[in-house]
Amino acid sequence: MAQLTEKELFETAPVPRAVATLAIPTVISQVVTMIYNLADTFFIGQTGDPSMVAAVSLVSPWFNLLTALGNLFGLGGGSLISRMLGMGREREVRYVSAFSIWAGAAATACFALGSWLAREPLLAFLGASADNYRYAQDYLLWVVGLGGVPTVVSLALGHLLRSEGHARQASAGMMFGGILNVVLDPILIFGLHLDVAGAAIATALSNAASVVFFAAQYVRLRGRTACSFRLNDFSFRFVGPISSVGLASALATTLGNASNMVMIHLASGYGDIPVAAYGIVKRIDQFPLNVSMGLCQGFMPLVGYNYAARNYARMRAVSYFSWKAALLFSACCVACFFALAPQILHLFIPEAETSALGAAFLRIACLAVPLTAVNFLISYTLQAMGKGVQSAVLTSCRQGVLNIPLLLILNSIVGLYGMIWVQLVVEVIMLPVSLGMYRATFRHLPAADPDARTKI
Repeated sequence: MAQLTEKELFETAPVPRAVATLAIPTVISQVVTMIYNLADTFFIGQTGDPSMVAAVSLVSPWFNLLTALGNLFGLGGGSLISRMLGMGREREVRYVSAFSIWAGAAATACFALGSWLAREPLLAFLGASADNYRYAQDYLLWVVGLGGVPTVVSLALGHLLRSEGHARQASAGMMFGGILNVVLDPILIFGLHLDVAGAAIATALSNAASVVFFAAQYVRLRGRTACSFRLNDFSFRFVGPISSVGLASALATTLGNASNMVMIHLASGYGDIPVAAYGIVKRIDQFPLNVSMGLCQGFMPLVGYNYAARNYARMRAVSYFSWKAALLFSACCVACFFALAPQILHLFIPEAETSALGAAFLRIACLAVPLTAVNFLISYTLQAMGKGVQSAVLTSCRQGVLNIPLLLILNSIVGLYGMIWVQLVVEVIMLPVSLGMYRATFRHLPAADPDARTKI
């Protein structure tokens, strides 16, 4: 099949092919990213020590806040770049890309330093116990303290590449780091007997390697990319439009991880085994959500470009096709998880009590996946259009207004299992709200005008 040019990809290629061209590499990279996130839990789980698994589970939500920073600067900048390309403003892309990388690196350095300096109260808040504190501290040091900056920079570089239609190169960078992490984990954990610290070092090194890979890709694409990472091009002139979208995505990740922290903190009151079981289930449950996220990140450049070019019919077609694909895949995952939950959990930790509890958790948690996928897709569509406020409102309602209070309420009324049902309850409540916001946004679109220019 002939290679599509960037212009053909964004403007004239059949919608299924255009979405597949950008989304398939992105989905693959998300799956690989999920696998290397699972790798730490999987290999640590093979030790049969719930305290080690609990330590990784405790720190993971805080580590995942780095994704919020990567989305703030990378996804926010990438969305703006796609819209600039749709309006023919290629020369201004260099300011957006330079700001996204350098501001992202600086903000992450501050976050990493603050996390390490405040490690004692932070780990206490996350629910660390006397049995797992040392392991949790080792994991925090390497994945956040020392590995935070390369993690965020690699995420941002991938988003910026994808925004110009270079999805394969963006995905290859994420896959490279993920595969390296899977290779390094058993070597450092078992070969060098570094336990939890070995898993964390593998994660930090793999993200640093991804940054090097992305740098090489930008050198190869010289002349085919409008992005620039020179400090001379650093400018605050587009902080507003970058932040308006980036903050919505960062808010989604931050509140999602805040909910996980609250959940794990509450679960820690029941002992290390529920924490370990929930941590494993959360990683497994991320598989269909990561695929949906890859689909979202793949179609965002198409939505943003065509929104800016006022080709609303194509923009709608991209959204609807993506929804159908996400729902079909999510339904298949629910069936698989429900049928094979005990076998899947035993694969991750052979310890009987943790495995049995995790299987029960997984069968409940997976029911929310299709609804979560739809809510994700609506939020990302709004972000691609530059509708950061609307997306932020939906996210705040899902993860802040509803999720955290319901966790506290159902834990006090029902107990441990009540917290596992919370996500499904939230998604059921939010689905009509999200659909209503989506329809209202599309209803107020101006008439298509190929000569007009949409305001950023």
